[in-house]
Amino acid sequence: MKLSHLAETLIGSEIIKLAGEIKDKMAKGEKIYNFTIGDFDPKVFPIPAEFEQEITKAYQERFTNYPPADGILELRKAVGEFISEREGLQYDPASEIVISCGGRPIIYATYRTLVDRGEKVIYATPSWNNNHYTHFLEAEHVVLETKVENDFMPTAEELKPLLKGATLLALCSPQNPTGTAFSKKHLEEICDLVLEENKSRGENEKPLFVMFDQMYWVLTFGQTQHYNPVSLRPEMKKYTIFIDGMSKAFAATGVRVGWALGPANVIGKMKAILSHVGAWSPMAEQKAAARYLAQKENVDKYLVHFKSEIEERLVKIYEGFDSLKKAGYNVDAIAPQAAIYLTIKLDLVGKTTPAGTVLADQAAVTSYILDEAKLGIVPFYAFGSSKNSPWYRLSVGTCVKEEIPAMLAALEAALSKLS
Repeated sequence: MKLSHLAETLIGSEIIKLAGEIKDKMAKGEKIYNFTIGDFDPKVFPIPAEFEQEITKAYQERFTNYPPADGILELRKAVGEFISEREGLQYDPASEIVISCGGRPIIYATYRTLVDRGEKVIYATPSWNNNHYTHFLEAEHVVLETKVENDFMPTAEELKPLLKGATLLALCSPQNPTGTAFSKKHLEEICDLVLEENKSRGENEKPLFVMFDQMYWVLTFGQTQHYNPVSLRPEMKKYTIFIDGMSKAFAATGVRVGWALGPANVIGKMKAILSHVGAWSPMAEQKAAARYLAQKENVDKYLVHFKSEIEERLVKIYEGFDSLKKAGYNVDAIAPQAAIYLTIKLDLVGKTTPAGTVLADQAAVTSYILDEAKLGIVPFYAFGSSKNSPWYRLSVGTCVKEEIPAMLAALEAALSKLS
């Protein structure tokens, strides 16, 4: 039966496919170290207790009706104050902030508001879902495959030849899947390129916009600092749409409270699109989020503990990979910078298993590591990188830190069996 062009051509998620394999193994009683999902195990990382209390209270107060399509004003004001105090960004809650049920609908609305069929969308790989959103709009994919030397972040030098005629540049920092972030210098250089490109365009030409996904911006570690285009270059405000929310900052992925910040003319159209999609965050959760974000001491206390727990896991696993590398195994990792992800390398194509099977490609490597080491991780080709990339995303959102030594031992045992 013939369906729509979109339905017939949409690519299935490699992550969901891998997750299905892991669920099958776990259902059979296998112990799997599942580091595939960009989510949190609530038993390991619960949402803030005060936020949970506010959610319960809001339901008890019967906040169960439709919220305004663009979000309740109380929450838009709370978001405005939150980002003003913590990032120095000034956005009008009435016209420059929109609330949605997490980041996905506002990313979709951003694409829908800015990009027409056939127009150019620039995004780097590996990155999360930009290829699918571009496909939704039947836009032209302008893809930059990034390099490990740059921590898999795009550079101004690489982007410069791609900007002419483009409508949207999709950026993410801290980045999913790499857990790396833009340096101040590199982001400044990219902003200067965007401003230069827009100055070259005529009054009747559509400008080049930047979608800046900063969903993980509070989760930075060590010497890493988060930078954003508008703080670095205030002129970028009229070209930048921020994607942000509660999901990753407060381990609240299932609570579904996200927001976008941007120019009033763009946000206004996004509100209209979202009103027809019905992608609003639930009323009770919005009330709770507004009340919780105002509890500055509780927010600070939670973030200090939350960040330390994530960093501890990332550092321990990184140190484990560094030890394996020093022991002569073909593995590597980038030191933790941000988010809940560690970028790791398993350069095992061509190796032979104990059964005499040659690992012919990266998919075979992924399967071997899952079967033999019981370790589930996501290859970068699931995020648009080339099929032969030996790099992976390892997520610690469900990681029980006491299990890290056993996981690393199982991985070493699996690696030692290869010849």
